[in-house]
Amino acid sequence: MEQYTGSQIVVLEGLEAVRKRPGMYIGSTGSRGLHHLIWEILDNGIDEHLAGFCTKINVILRKDGGITLRDNGRGVPVDIHPTKKIPTARVVYTILHAGGKFGGTAYKVSGGLHGVGASVVNALSKRMIVEIRKDGKIYQDEYINGGHPITELVDGLLPVIGKCNKGDTGTQVTFYPDDTIFETIEFKSDTIKKKLKEVAYLNKNLAIHFLDETTGEEKVYQEEFGIKSFVSYLNRESTVLHDEPIYICGQSGEVEVEVAFQYTDSYTEQINAYCNRINVVDGGTLVTGFKTALTRVINQYARELGTLKEKDENLDGKDIRNGLVVIISIKHPDPQFEGQTKTKLGNTDAKSAVDEVFSSEVQRYFDKNIEVLKRIIDNSMKSYNARKAGDKARLAVLKQISDSDAKIKLASCSSKKAEECEVYIVEGDSAGGTVKTARDRRTQAVLPLRGKILNVEKSSLEKILVNNEIKSMIASFGCGIGDDFDINKLRYNKIIILTDADVDGAHISTLLLTFFYRFMPELILEGKVYRGLPPLYKVEYETSGKSKKKKQSEYLFNDFELEKFRKIKENKILNLQRYKGLGEMDASQLWETTLNPETRILAQVTISDTVEADEITSILMSNNVPPRRSFIIEEAKYAKLDI
Repeated sequence: MEQYTGSQIVVLEGLEAVRKRPGMYIGSTGSRGLHHLIWEILDNGIDEHLAGFCTKINVILRKDGGITLRDNGRGVPVDIHPTKKIPTARVVYTILHAGGKFGGTAYKVSGGLHGVGASVVNALSKRMIVEIRKDGKIYQDEYINGGHPITELVDGLLPVIGKCNKGDTGTQVTFYPDDTIFETIEFKSDTIKKKLKEVAYLNKNLAIHFLDETTGEEKVYQEEFGIKSFVSYLNRESTVLHDEPIYICGQSGEVEVEVAFQYTDSYTEQINAYCNRINVVDGGTLVTGFKTALTRVINQYARELGTLKEKDENLDGKDIRNGLVVIISIKHPDPQFEGQTKTKLGNTDAKSAVDEVFSSEVQRYFDKNIEVLKRIIDNSMKSYNARKAGDKARLAVLKQISDSDAKIKLASCSSKKAEECEVYIVEGDSAGGTVKTARDRRTQAVLPLRGKILNVEKSSLEKILVNNEIKSMIASFGCGIGDDFDINKLRYNKIIILTDADVDGAHISTLLLTFFYRFMPELILEGKVYRGLPPLYKVEYETSGKSKKKKQSEYLFNDFELEKFRKIKENKILNLQRYKGLGEMDASQLWETTLNPETRILAQVTISDTVEADEITSILMSNNVPPRRSFIIEEAKYAKLDI
């Protein structure tokens, strides 16, 4: 047996760890990860704004493929770092977990708490140039190939390349993403503009200047009314129940609270929560505080106005929030996020702060705006009555959904331990038959779908429950739906969508995700939903080395991997097979590439931005054709032709 010794343990020094596993730091090496680099540098300027030192940020999309971000904050420190003995700016851009947000003195409120942003961007760039304006001088540092400095220091300090006014301060970063790491290095102007617009809403009076050198387009994003305008923007295509969004603000202890909300005639609620302008997708304590306060206040007024009698039960929170669109934004000096992804806030004082500020301030508003209050209460009562009337019909349908319904289609697994079981949702009986043959029958269940499921966007729960494919999923999952949903009853730890890599497969995946997002969002928020990624190619090739030539084969999962493979000169491709569907693979190939937990690739479905998720779902799945057509045409510019 080969000895397992210390010599086999590889230690990745400095930024090399980021280059080896970029997904750990930016989520992916696709377009989303590419743009995340911009947000990391942008965050530094916004933190300066939150600290009261930055009023303007410039974002320039350069003709040569790079991007420049410049803020007029204090400028990154350029003095010698006390422990590293190199310029502090170089520490910030080359050492992980180095930043001014740990000690609590440089920044009272900050979104970037891990100190990896600037250095990670440097690690994943072919070139980065940093210019710092401070004390009437302009300093510069330059890095190449993943953060290696090429600027010679002068007496241990960064060289001064020019002079400026003493009041002219700030930091400018220009970087060029590494094309050997990213699947694409083409920045999307529309993606950047959408983000800048959101940032402007969340940072009142911060001026963000955008310039696209490739088209000459210039825009300035600056919002005088902040999140109140944000809510108006979200509801621009909706029918609203009151003309102006309601804006509440105040402070409790060290926590600053802002809430803006407006009611529409929609069936759903949209709650968007931000802490230190980070979108906390899973909500957490700040959302709990808001829900508690809103439910209590509306019930209190409903009784005072006589809408609810003494014998009546209180309105449920879901009834009160029906049609609600709200932005909750707090500034917290020490936010405790759950995990690196920062998707949920855990601070208990955030709950009490939002509850206290919202309760007191919204009552001041309602006392002066009784008509608006009455419309909200009427809407809540309509939702309550509709829910009560619909409960009978819904329960009648749910009673029809039993294990016997699912057994017709579901090939169950033998294990009853939910934590080790998973269910594959596949399109068609043909693919389903192959997956059933290839699977591990002990832990892997298979649910074939016959055709496309109902498009549930804008559909009531009662309407979707008559769809046979949806009924099969509800019965198979075992966790119910709507008010009866209980994720603790879920029979599978993973729900894996497995479709062909074609247009129909993509459409089926979208329909399924829309259903989960609208009617079982907890499945996505709790990380239970995945997409199986079958390979697109099998390549057989010949390798030449010191010994005789060898024939080998390898699976490639996308065109990006194929292009990288073609660039390896020592590999001679003998045969290239493209899989257009799951049915083209035999059971052993399907197991090896797609089902085997040791070798397969799964993509976990997550929500990184609730505003974007809701907006895109509405655009793609609604009956409103012009916005959908515009979205598809715009996104098609960035799609690769698949023939």
